[in-house]
Amino acid sequence: MTHIRRRRGWEIPESQATPESVYLERRRFLKALGLAGVGLTIGAGLVRAGDALAQAAEPRPADGANPKALYPAQRNPAFTLDRAITDERLAATYNNFYEFSEKKDQVAKLVDKFQPRPWQIQVTGLVEKPFKMDVDDLIARLPLEERLYRHRCVEAWAMAVPWTGIPMKKFIEFARPLSGARFVRSVSFLRPEQAPNQKIATWYKWPYYEGWRMDEMTNELALLTVGIYGHPLPRVHGAPIRIVTPWKYGYKSAKSIVTFEFVKNQPPTFWHDVAPDEYSFLSNVDPKKPHPRWSQATERLLGTEERVPTLPYNGYGEWVAELYAKG
Repeated sequence: MTHIRRRRGWEIPESQATPESVYLERRRFLKALGLAGVGLTIGAGLVRAGDALAQAAEPRPADGANPKALYPAQRNPAFTLDRAITDERLAATYNNFYEFSEKKDQVAKLVDKFQPRPWQIQVTGLVEKPFKMDVDDLIARLPLEERLYRHRCVEAWAMAVPWTGIPMKKFIEFARPLSGARFVRSVSFLRPEQAPNQKIATWYKWPYYEGWRMDEMTNELALLTVGIYGHPLPRVHGAPIRIVTPWKYGYKSAKSIVTFEFVKNQPPTFWHDVAPDEYSFLSNVDPKKPHPRWSQATERLLGTEERVPTLPYNGYGEWVAELYAKG
């Protein structure tokens, strides 16, 4: 009997995506030159240096303290894309990071004072033994892999990027939570002297805090992320460690985390507390549920500005839909 492979919701023929050889050749080229952490991009066969904005987004020595041998990590072939990888410079100069600015094109200009290393993370709550450790020690203990993921902002723009990280399930096994732990809570940094909007925007309840169900965090898709585009996370993307949950809106992917807490009850979350009618605890991508101020039926692709239909769970329904089958 002929084997018929059913294409996943986010996949299209490989011929329509960026050829993997192009992306891998770029990475090999930069690594050979010792420039794996530099924001050079290859487009239309040309290598060009970034301008001041791109340079602000690049990993500085403080960001790139991890051994270079870890990057680029081996790509996991289970995760593919239906679109070209977003240009690295564009992804680094158009993003949300409210600790620095509420304007997406200003974040890269304001991150220079932020020091993501040395950096310790704390694991607390319902675990066998609470602990604190350096983020690079954690990275050295658990295996890294690269994954191509779609990223969908609640503001209806989208990008596609290669993240490097540790499957969140592996991290949870390492943390050894107790049986009573039903949720994972995170807290991000509080450094108003380094992040200007934490000093200016006092109407927000800094530091940023987020939460997920345990079954979400042990799902195969959830990634404890420490790198992007084949190098350590730069400041603009939440150095040195963040969460990526590609079936949820982008604000659920908490950045620059300092604390993971395992708890019994559903924790409060930053944006739900700010605007409970607009941001739910789950915040799964849903084209049928409009934001109170705009439609979620379509999304704008960074780079091409093309409008495409939004897929339920951002196209990852085969991985996560069963988590929400009971409503």
